[in-house]
Amino acid sequence: MILERLKPYAALVEADAAVPRLARSAAAAAALALSCEPALAQSISPDPQGSGVIAGALNWLTGTLLGNVATGVAILAVAIIAILLMTGRMEWGRAALVVIGIFILFGAVSIVTGIRSLAGAAA
Repeated sequence: MILERLKPYAALVEADAAVPRLARSAAAAAALALSCEPALAQSISPDPQGSGVIAGALNWLTGTLLGNVATGVAILAVAIIAILLMTGRMEWGRAALVVIGIFILFGAVSIVTGIRSLAGAAA
């Protein structure tokens, strides 16, 4: 059933041989993601029964990763990177990766909220 849905997309992906392999893979992944449906066994409830301890631990971890401790560590990381860049001991690519990682860590809540709203709109 899924393969039948992907046949029109496969023709689009294979139509142009000049398209780079990464673009074709991305198009195929997007087509697969758009054609997915939740399984019948999946429940829609936000917290399954008995997950209070796990949810509490994850809430603590989220609070730690996004709280004052993480903010202090991120400030120190940016300061150390700045010093290393000024002295020429670090390449720009690695510094950019650290800064992007900090953005992803602190923006994780917004990223997940956006993904969940897109998933809710598609359902």
